Amino acid sequence: MHSSPSIVPSDPGAGAARTDGVPDVDEPAAVAFAQDLVRLRTVNATGATAVEQPAADLVSRLFTAFGWPHEVTEVAPGRPNVVAVVEGGGGPGRTLMFEGHTDVVTEGDPAAWSVDPYGGQIHDGRLWGRGAADMKSGVAAMIYGVRALQQAGPFPGRIVVGVLCDEEGLMLGAKAFAASPTAAGVDGVIVCEPEGYEVCTSARGGIRLRFALHGVMAHGAMPQEGRNPLVAGARVVAALAGAEEWAVRRYGTHPHAGTVTVTPTVLHGGDPDQLNVIPADAVVGVDVRTVPGTDHAELIGHLRQAAEDAAAGVGVTVGLTVVDDRPAIETDAGHPVVTALVAGHRLVHGSAPPFGAVPGTTDGTILTRDAGLATVVYGPGGKWIAHQKDEYVEVREIGEYARVYAAAARHFLTGSGARPEGAAACPFRRHTRSGRRVPGAGRARRRRCGDQ
Repeated sequence: MHSSPSIVPSDPGAGAARTDGVPDVDEPAAVAFAQDLVRLRTVNATGATAVEQPAADLVSRLFTAFGWPHEVTEVAPGRPNVVAVVEGGGGPGRTLMFEGHTDVVTEGDPAAWSVDPYGGQIHDGRLWGRGAADMKSGVAAMIYGVRALQQAGPFPGRIVVGVLCDEEGLMLGAKAFAASPTAAGVDGVIVCEPEGYEVCTSARGGIRLRFALHGVMAHGAMPQEGRNPLVAGARVVAALAGAEEWAVRRYGTHPHAGTVTVTPTVLHGGDPDQLNVIPADAVVGVDVRTVPGTDHAELIGHLRQAAEDAAAGVGVTVGLTVVDDRPAIETDAGHPVVTALVAGHRLVHGSAPPFGAVPGTTDGTILTRDAGLATVVYGPGGKWIAHQKDEYVEVREIGEYARVYAAAARHFLTGSGARPEGAAACPFRRHTRSGRRVPGAGRARRRRCGDQ
Protein backbone atom coordinates (compact mmCIF):
# COMPACT_ATOMS: atom_id res chain seq x y z
CA MET A 1 0.00 0.00 0.00
CA HIS A 2 1.22 3.47 -0.85
CA SER A 3 0.41 6.57 1.11
CA SER A 4 -1.95 9.02 -0.53
CA PRO A 5 -0.11 11.42 -2.85
CA SER A 6 0.20 14.92 -1.54
CA ILE A 7 0.75 18.27 -3.17
CA VAL A 8 4.24 19.54 -2.51
CA PRO A 9 4.02 23.33 -2.17
CA SER A 10 6.35 25.36 -4.31
CA ASP A 11 9.25 27.01 -2.52
CA PRO A 12 8.34 30.71 -2.17
CA GLY A 13 11.86 31.61 -3.21
CA ALA A 14 11.83 29.46 -6.33
CA GLY A 15 11.55 31.19 -9.66
CA ALA A 16 14.00 33.98 -8.93
CA ALA A 17 16.33 34.72 -11.82
CA ARG A 18 19.74 33.05 -11.49
CA THR A 19 23.01 34.60 -12.56
CA ASP A 20 22.84 32.61 -15.82
CA GLY A 21 19.39 34.03 -16.61
CA VAL A 22 17.58 30.73 -16.07
CA PRO A 23 14.65 30.91 -13.62
CA ASP A 24 15.40 28.92 -10.49
CA VAL A 25 13.26 25.77 -10.32
CA ASP A 26 11.92 24.22 -7.11
CA GLU A 27 13.60 20.94 -7.95
CA PRO A 28 12.75 19.06 -4.71
CA ALA A 29 9.05 19.82 -5.26
CA ALA A 30 9.26 18.72 -8.90
CA VAL A 31 10.91 15.44 -7.93
CA ALA A 32 8.37 14.79 -5.17
CA PHE A 33 5.51 15.46 -7.56
CA ALA A 34 7.00 13.03 -10.09
CA GLN A 35 7.16 10.43 -7.31
CA ASP A 36 3.52 11.04 -6.43
CA LEU A 37 2.53 10.52 -10.04
CA VAL A 38 4.52 7.29 -10.38
CA ARG A 39 2.77 5.91 -7.29
CA LEU A 40 -0.56 6.08 -9.12
CA ARG A 41 -1.31 3.00 -11.24
CA THR A 42 -2.74 4.76 -14.30
CA VAL A 43 -2.50 1.83 -16.69
CA ASN A 44 -4.16 2.26 -20.07
CA ALA A 45 -6.03 -1.04 -20.07
CA THR A 46 -9.03 -2.12 -22.13
CA GLY A 47 -12.20 -1.99 -20.04
CA ALA A 48 -10.73 0.10 -17.22
CA THR A 49 -13.36 2.34 -15.62
CA ALA A 50 -10.81 5.00 -14.70
CA VAL A 51 -7.27 5.40 -15.95
CA GLU A 52 -5.90 8.94 -15.61
CA GLN A 53 -8.54 10.17 -13.16
CA PRO A 54 -6.36 9.92 -10.00
CA ALA A 55 -3.47 11.66 -11.74
CA ALA A 56 -5.78 14.29 -13.20
CA ASP A 57 -7.12 15.01 -9.72
CA LEU A 58 -3.56 15.39 -8.42
CA VAL A 59 -2.59 17.72 -11.26
CA SER A 60 -5.78 19.75 -10.85
CA ARG A 61 -5.11 20.26 -7.15
CA LEU A 62 -1.61 21.48 -7.90
CA PHE A 63 -2.88 23.88 -10.56
CA THR A 64 -5.40 25.21 -8.03
CA ALA A 65 -2.62 25.66 -5.45
CA PHE A 66 -0.65 27.64 -8.03
CA GLY A 67 -3.71 29.74 -8.86
CA TRP A 68 -3.68 28.60 -12.48
CA PRO A 69 -7.02 28.81 -14.33
CA HIS A 70 -7.64 25.39 -15.77
CA GLU A 71 -10.25 23.13 -17.21
CA VAL A 72 -10.83 19.42 -16.67
CA THR A 73 -12.60 17.78 -19.60
CA GLU A 74 -13.71 14.17 -19.48
CA VAL A 75 -12.88 12.88 -22.96
CA ALA A 76 -14.14 9.40 -22.05
CA PRO A 77 -15.34 7.95 -18.72
CA GLY A 78 -12.47 8.20 -16.26
CA ARG A 79 -10.25 9.74 -18.96
CA PRO A 80 -9.88 13.50 -18.34
CA ASN A 81 -7.71 16.14 -19.99
CA VAL A 82 -6.41 18.82 -17.63
CA VAL A 83 -5.47 22.06 -19.39
CA ALA A 84 -4.24 25.23 -17.68
CA VAL A 85 -3.56 28.61 -19.27
CA VAL A 86 -0.94 30.69 -17.49
CA GLU A 87 -1.04 34.34 -18.49
CA GLY A 88 2.35 36.04 -18.40
CA GLY A 89 1.05 39.43 -17.34
CA GLY A 90 3.56 41.15 -19.60
CA GLY A 91 1.25 42.12 -22.44
CA PRO A 92 0.31 40.43 -25.71
CA GLY A 93 2.54 37.79 -27.20
CA ARG A 94 2.82 34.28 -28.44
CA THR A 95 1.23 31.21 -26.88
CA LEU A 96 3.50 28.29 -26.05
CA MET A 97 2.19 24.88 -25.05
CA PHE A 98 3.85 22.19 -22.95
CA GLU A 99 2.22 18.78 -23.35
CA GLY A 100 2.38 15.49 -21.51
CA HIS A 101 0.29 12.48 -20.55
CA THR A 102 -0.17 10.47 -17.37
CA ASP A 103 -1.39 7.11 -18.68
CA VAL A 104 1.14 4.29 -18.73
CA VAL A 105 1.44 0.81 -20.19
CA THR A 106 1.09 -2.22 -17.99
CA GLU A 107 3.93 -3.20 -15.70
CA GLY A 108 3.64 -6.83 -16.85
CA ASP A 109 4.79 -9.37 -14.30
CA PRO A 110 5.71 -7.44 -11.12
CA ALA A 111 7.99 -10.32 -10.13
CA ALA A 112 10.21 -9.47 -13.11
CA TRP A 113 10.94 -6.06 -11.59
CA SER A 114 13.72 -5.48 -9.07
CA VAL A 115 11.66 -2.63 -7.55
CA ASP A 116 7.99 -1.98 -6.82
CA PRO A 117 6.64 -0.72 -10.18
CA TYR A 118 4.49 1.81 -8.31
CA GLY A 119 6.72 2.53 -5.34
CA GLY A 120 8.16 5.79 -6.66
CA GLN A 121 11.44 4.84 -5.00
CA ILE A 122 14.62 6.85 -5.35
CA HIS A 123 17.98 5.11 -5.04
CA ASP A 124 21.27 5.22 -6.93
CA GLY A 125 20.29 8.68 -8.12
CA ARG A 126 17.29 7.35 -10.05
CA LEU A 127 13.52 7.50 -9.72
CA TRP A 128 12.18 4.02 -10.43
CA GLY A 129 8.77 2.81 -11.53
CA ARG A 130 6.32 2.48 -14.39
CA GLY A 131 5.95 5.88 -15.99
CA ALA A 132 9.07 7.34 -14.38
CA ALA A 133 10.44 8.08 -17.84
CA ASP A 134 7.33 7.71 -19.99
CA MET A 135 6.39 10.28 -18.97
CA LYS A 136 5.47 11.37 -15.47
CA SER A 137 8.85 13.00 -14.86
CA GLY A 138 8.32 15.03 -18.02
CA VAL A 139 4.92 16.16 -16.72
CA ALA A 140 6.45 17.22 -13.39
CA ALA A 141 9.34 19.01 -15.11
CA MET A 142 7.11 20.98 -17.47
CA ILE A 143 4.76 22.07 -14.68
CA TYR A 144 7.54 23.24 -12.39
CA GLY A 145 9.42 24.82 -15.29
CA VAL A 146 6.38 26.95 -16.09
CA ARG A 147 5.93 27.73 -12.39
CA ALA A 148 9.54 28.92 -12.16
CA LEU A 149 9.12 31.23 -15.13
CA GLN A 150 5.90 32.64 -13.68
CA GLN A 151 7.52 33.34 -10.31
CA ALA A 152 10.50 35.01 -11.97
CA GLY A 153 8.30 37.90 -13.11
CA PRO A 154 5.94 38.94 -15.92
CA PHE A 155 6.42 37.68 -19.45
CA PRO A 156 4.50 38.44 -22.64
CA GLY A 157 1.89 36.05 -23.97
CA ARG A 158 0.79 32.92 -22.20
CA ILE A 159 1.61 29.27 -21.67
CA VAL A 160 -0.81 26.38 -22.10
CA VAL A 161 -0.01 23.41 -19.87
CA GLY A 162 -1.76 20.35 -21.26
CA VAL A 163 -1.87 17.07 -19.34
CA LEU A 164 -3.77 14.86 -21.76
CA CYS A 165 -5.23 11.37 -21.59
CA ASP A 166 -4.91 8.19 -23.65
CA GLU A 167 -1.52 8.74 -25.31
CA GLU A 168 -0.75 5.04 -24.94
CA GLY A 169 -4.00 4.14 -26.72
CA LEU A 170 -5.87 5.92 -29.49
CA MET A 171 -4.67 9.38 -28.36
CA LEU A 172 -8.22 10.49 -27.61
CA GLY A 173 -6.97 13.30 -25.39
CA ALA A 174 -4.81 14.83 -28.10
CA LYS A 175 -7.61 14.50 -30.64
CA ALA A 176 -10.04 16.25 -28.29
CA PHE A 177 -7.60 19.05 -27.51
CA ALA A 178 -6.76 19.53 -31.19
CA ALA A 179 -10.46 20.16 -31.84
CA SER A 180 -10.75 22.72 -29.05
CA PRO A 181 -10.61 26.54 -29.41
CA THR A 182 -7.62 26.63 -27.07
CA ALA A 183 -5.56 24.72 -29.63
CA ALA A 184 -6.34 27.32 -32.28
CA GLY A 185 -4.38 29.93 -30.32
CA VAL A 186 -1.20 27.89 -29.82
CA ASP A 187 1.95 28.98 -31.71
CA GLY A 188 4.21 26.07 -30.80
CA VAL A 189 4.24 22.91 -28.69
CA ILE A 190 6.98 21.23 -26.66
CA VAL A 191 6.04 17.61 -26.05
CA CYS A 192 7.90 16.41 -22.95
CA GLU A 193 8.37 12.72 -23.84
CA PRO A 194 11.69 10.99 -22.93
CA GLU A 195 14.22 11.51 -25.70
CA GLY A 196 17.60 11.37 -23.94
CA TYR A 197 18.56 15.05 -24.43
CA GLU A 198 17.75 14.95 -28.15
CA VAL A 199 15.64 17.69 -29.70
CA CYS A 200 13.33 15.64 -31.89
CA THR A 201 11.94 17.70 -34.75
CA SER A 202 10.60 14.63 -36.54
CA ALA A 203 8.60 11.57 -35.59
CA ARG A 204 8.07 8.37 -37.49
CA GLY A 205 4.58 7.63 -38.70
CA GLY A 206 2.67 4.51 -37.80
CA ILE A 207 0.29 2.31 -39.78
CA ARG A 208 -1.34 -0.73 -38.21
CA LEU A 209 -2.74 -3.25 -40.66
CA ARG A 210 -4.80 -6.40 -40.31
CA PHE A 211 -4.83 -8.86 -43.22
CA ALA A 212 -7.75 -11.30 -43.00
CA LEU A 213 -6.97 -14.49 -44.93
CA HIS A 214 -9.94 -16.53 -46.15
CA GLY A 215 -9.43 -20.12 -47.30
CA VAL A 216 -11.39 -23.38 -47.14
CA MET A 217 -11.61 -25.61 -44.07
CA ALA A 218 -10.55 -29.26 -44.49
CA HIS A 219 -9.25 -32.35 -42.72
CA GLY A 220 -5.54 -32.28 -42.00
CA ALA A 221 -5.21 -35.70 -43.64
CA MET A 222 -6.66 -34.34 -46.89
CA PRO A 223 -5.07 -30.92 -47.47
CA GLN A 224 -5.91 -31.12 -51.15
CA GLU A 225 -9.56 -30.60 -50.21
CA GLY A 226 -8.90 -27.25 -48.53
CA ARG A 227 -7.13 -23.95 -49.10
CA ASN A 228 -4.86 -23.33 -46.15
CA PRO A 229 -4.77 -19.73 -44.89
CA LEU A 230 -1.79 -20.54 -42.66
CA VAL A 231 0.34 -21.41 -45.67
CA ALA A 232 -0.90 -18.19 -47.25
CA GLY A 233 0.02 -16.33 -44.06
CA ALA A 234 3.59 -17.58 -44.23
CA ARG A 235 3.81 -16.46 -47.85
CA VAL A 236 2.34 -13.06 -46.95
CA VAL A 237 4.93 -12.56 -44.21
CA ALA A 238 7.71 -13.36 -46.68
CA ALA A 239 6.20 -11.03 -49.26
CA LEU A 240 6.03 -8.19 -46.72
CA ALA A 241 9.78 -8.44 -46.23
CA GLY A 242 10.18 -7.76 -49.93
CA ALA A 243 7.69 -4.91 -49.69
CA GLU A 244 9.81 -3.35 -46.95
CA GLU A 245 12.85 -3.45 -49.23
CA TRP A 246 10.81 -1.70 -51.91
CA ALA A 247 9.72 0.98 -49.43
CA VAL A 248 13.30 1.65 -48.33
CA ARG A 249 14.32 2.16 -51.94
CA ARG A 250 11.24 4.23 -52.67
CA TYR A 251 11.32 6.62 -49.69
CA GLY A 252 14.99 6.60 -48.80
CA THR A 253 16.73 7.13 -45.46
CA HIS A 254 15.81 10.09 -43.29
CA PRO A 255 18.80 11.59 -41.41
CA HIS A 256 17.12 11.10 -38.03
CA ALA A 257 14.11 8.84 -38.52
CA GLY A 258 15.89 6.15 -40.55
CA THR A 259 13.89 4.04 -42.99
CA VAL A 260 10.43 2.57 -43.39
CA THR A 261 9.96 -0.71 -41.52
CA VAL A 262 7.27 -3.33 -42.11
CA THR A 263 7.05 -5.67 -39.13
CA PRO A 264 4.65 -8.64 -38.85
CA THR A 265 3.41 -8.78 -35.26
CA VAL A 266 0.50 -11.26 -35.35
CA LEU A 267 0.07 -14.59 -37.15
CA HIS A 268 -3.06 -16.29 -35.89
CA GLY A 269 -5.25 -19.10 -37.13
CA GLY A 270 -6.54 -22.50 -36.19
CA ASP A 271 -7.40 -24.12 -32.86
CA PRO A 272 -4.61 -25.61 -30.69
CA ASP A 273 -7.09 -28.32 -29.61
CA GLN A 274 -7.87 -29.26 -33.22
CA LEU A 275 -4.46 -30.02 -34.71
CA ASN A 276 -6.04 -32.23 -37.39
CA VAL A 277 -8.12 -29.38 -38.86
CA ILE A 278 -7.07 -26.92 -41.56
CA PRO A 279 -8.80 -23.68 -40.56
CA ALA A 280 -10.81 -21.55 -42.92
CA ASP A 281 -9.44 -18.22 -41.70
CA ALA A 282 -6.26 -16.66 -40.36
CA VAL A 283 -4.97 -13.19 -39.57
CA VAL A 284 -1.66 -11.46 -40.17
CA GLY A 285 -1.11 -8.26 -38.20
CA VAL A 286 1.50 -5.76 -39.29
CA ASP A 287 3.11 -2.71 -37.69
CA VAL A 288 4.45 -0.27 -40.28
CA ARG A 289 6.68 2.69 -39.34
CA THR A 290 7.24 5.44 -41.87
CA VAL A 291 9.53 8.43 -42.29
CA PRO A 292 8.80 12.00 -43.41
CA GLY A 293 8.07 12.01 -47.12
CA THR A 294 6.34 8.61 -47.16
CA ASP A 295 3.14 8.44 -49.21
CA HIS A 296 0.96 6.35 -46.90
CA ALA A 297 -1.75 5.66 -49.48
CA GLU A 298 0.83 4.44 -51.99
CA LEU A 299 2.59 2.29 -49.38
CA ILE A 300 -0.66 0.72 -48.14
CA GLY A 301 -1.63 -0.05 -51.71
CA HIS A 302 1.71 -1.72 -52.36
CA LEU A 303 1.43 -3.84 -49.19
CA ARG A 304 -2.12 -4.86 -50.11
CA GLN A 305 -1.02 -5.99 -53.57
CA ALA A 306 1.96 -7.89 -52.20
CA ALA A 307 -0.26 -9.77 -49.74
CA GLU A 308 -2.94 -10.54 -52.34
CA ASP A 309 -0.39 -11.86 -54.83
CA ALA A 310 1.27 -14.05 -52.19
CA ALA A 311 -2.01 -15.57 -50.98
CA ALA A 312 -3.42 -16.08 -54.46
CA GLY A 313 -0.78 -18.75 -55.12
CA VAL A 314 -2.60 -21.10 -52.71
CA GLY A 315 -6.13 -19.96 -53.55
CA VAL A 316 -6.63 -17.80 -50.47
CA THR A 317 -8.23 -14.37 -50.61
CA VAL A 318 -7.15 -11.35 -48.56
CA GLY A 319 -9.11 -8.57 -46.91
CA LEU A 320 -7.26 -5.55 -45.54
CA THR A 321 -8.27 -3.37 -42.58
CA VAL A 322 -6.29 -0.24 -41.81
CA VAL A 323 -6.58 -0.18 -38.01
CA ASP A 324 -4.69 3.07 -37.53
CA ASP A 325 -2.83 5.53 -39.72
CA ARG A 326 -0.63 8.22 -38.18
CA PRO A 327 1.59 10.29 -40.48
CA ALA A 328 5.28 10.90 -40.08
CA ILE A 329 5.78 14.54 -39.16
CA GLU A 330 8.64 17.02 -39.26
CA THR A 331 8.98 20.56 -37.92
CA ASP A 332 11.49 22.88 -39.57
CA ALA A 333 14.60 23.32 -37.42
CA GLY A 334 14.26 27.07 -37.92
CA HIS A 335 10.79 27.28 -36.38
CA PRO A 336 10.73 29.53 -33.29
CA VAL A 337 9.65 26.70 -30.99
CA VAL A 338 12.69 24.66 -32.06
CA THR A 339 15.18 27.51 -31.87
CA ALA A 340 13.81 28.47 -28.44
CA LEU A 341 14.26 24.92 -27.17
CA VAL A 342 17.79 24.77 -28.55
CA ALA A 343 18.56 28.11 -26.87
CA GLY A 344 17.16 26.85 -23.56
CA HIS A 345 19.23 23.67 -23.72
CA ARG A 346 22.37 25.62 -24.58
CA LEU A 347 21.79 28.06 -21.72
CA VAL A 348 21.41 25.26 -19.16
CA HIS A 349 23.99 22.80 -20.50
CA GLY A 350 26.50 25.10 -22.18
CA SER A 351 26.39 23.34 -25.54
CA ALA A 352 23.97 22.72 -28.38
CA PRO A 353 21.74 19.61 -28.15
CA PRO A 354 21.81 16.82 -30.70
CA PHE A 355 18.83 16.52 -33.06
CA GLY A 356 16.92 13.29 -33.42
CA ALA A 357 13.60 11.65 -34.24
CA VAL A 358 10.91 10.02 -32.16
CA PRO A 359 11.01 6.31 -33.05
CA GLY A 360 7.24 6.00 -32.60
CA THR A 361 4.41 8.50 -32.43
CA THR A 362 3.43 10.91 -29.66
CA ASP A 363 0.52 13.22 -28.97
CA GLY A 364 2.55 15.72 -30.99
CA THR A 365 1.78 13.68 -34.10
CA ILE A 366 -1.93 14.23 -33.56
CA LEU A 367 -1.54 17.92 -32.64
CA THR A 368 0.36 18.48 -35.89
CA ARG A 369 -1.96 16.36 -38.04
CA ASP A 370 -5.29 17.55 -36.66
CA ALA A 371 -4.56 21.12 -35.55
CA GLY A 372 -1.58 22.06 -37.71
CA LEU A 373 0.55 22.87 -34.65
CA ALA A 374 4.34 22.96 -34.82
CA THR A 375 5.58 20.36 -32.36
CA VAL A 376 9.00 19.37 -31.03
CA VAL A 377 9.71 16.52 -28.60
CA TYR A 378 12.24 16.79 -25.76
CA GLY A 379 12.02 15.36 -22.26
CA PRO A 380 13.72 13.57 -19.36
CA GLY A 381 14.52 9.89 -19.54
CA GLY A 382 16.20 7.57 -21.99
CA LYS A 383 14.68 7.07 -25.41
CA TRP A 384 14.75 3.27 -25.15
CA ILE A 385 13.78 2.70 -21.47
CA ALA A 386 10.05 3.30 -22.01
CA HIS A 387 7.75 0.28 -21.59
CA GLN A 388 10.53 -1.90 -20.14
CA LYS A 389 10.77 -3.47 -16.69
CA ASP A 390 12.73 -1.47 -14.11
CA GLU A 391 11.87 1.78 -15.86
CA TYR A 392 13.70 4.76 -14.38
CA VAL A 393 14.78 8.34 -14.88
CA GLU A 394 17.87 10.06 -13.50
CA VAL A 395 16.59 12.31 -10.71
CA ARG A 396 18.87 15.20 -11.73
CA GLU A 397 17.22 15.26 -15.16
CA ILE A 398 13.90 16.38 -13.69
CA GLY A 399 15.40 19.66 -12.53
CA GLU A 400 17.57 20.01 -15.62
CA TYR A 401 14.67 19.69 -18.00
CA ALA A 402 12.48 21.98 -15.91
CA ARG A 403 15.16 24.67 -16.21
CA VAL A 404 15.47 24.12 -19.96
CA TYR A 405 11.69 24.39 -20.30
CA ALA A 406 11.67 27.66 -18.34
CA ALA A 407 14.54 29.09 -20.37
CA ALA A 408 13.02 27.93 -23.67
CA ALA A 409 9.64 29.44 -22.77
CA ARG A 410 11.24 32.77 -21.91
CA HIS A 411 13.14 32.77 -25.22
CA PHE A 412 10.03 31.84 -27.22
CA LEU A 413 7.71 34.32 -25.53
CA THR A 414 10.04 37.30 -25.49
CA GLY A 415 10.92 36.92 -29.16
CA SER A 416 9.26 38.89 -31.94
CA GLY A 417 5.75 38.11 -33.06
CA ALA A 418 2.95 39.07 -30.71
CA ARG A 419 -0.42 37.46 -31.13
CA PRO A 420 -2.59 39.16 -33.76
CA GLU A 421 -5.29 41.54 -32.65
CA GLY A 422 -8.61 39.85 -32.03
CA ALA A 423 -7.26 36.92 -30.03
CA ALA A 424 -9.85 35.69 -27.58
CA ALA A 425 -9.42 37.18 -24.11
CA CYS A 426 -10.69 34.05 -22.40
CA PRO A 427 -8.60 30.97 -23.25
CA PHE A 428 -11.56 28.65 -22.64
CA ARG A 429 -14.09 30.38 -24.89
CA ARG A 430 -16.01 28.06 -27.18
CA HIS A 431 -15.61 30.35 -30.19
CA THR A 432 -12.99 31.01 -32.80
CA ARG A 433 -11.71 34.52 -33.38
CA SER A 434 -14.26 34.87 -36.15
CA GLY A 435 -17.03 34.32 -33.60
CA ARG A 436 -18.13 30.97 -35.02
CA ARG A 437 -19.06 28.58 -32.24
CA VAL A 438 -16.94 25.44 -32.01
CA PRO A 439 -18.43 22.33 -30.40
CA GLY A 440 -16.61 21.54 -27.15
CA ALA A 441 -14.45 18.44 -27.35
CA GLY A 442 -15.19 15.53 -25.05
CA ARG A 443 -18.03 15.01 -22.67
CA ALA A 444 -20.09 17.71 -21.01
CA ARG A 445 -18.50 17.57 -17.57
CA ARG A 446 -16.07 20.48 -17.24
CA ARG A 447 -14.53 21.96 -14.13
CA ARG A 448 -12.92 25.36 -14.15
CA CYS A 449 -10.38 27.07 -11.98
CA GLY A 450 -11.22 26.78 -8.30
CA ASP A 451 -14.26 24.51 -8.82
CA GLN A 452 -12.58 21.25 -7.81
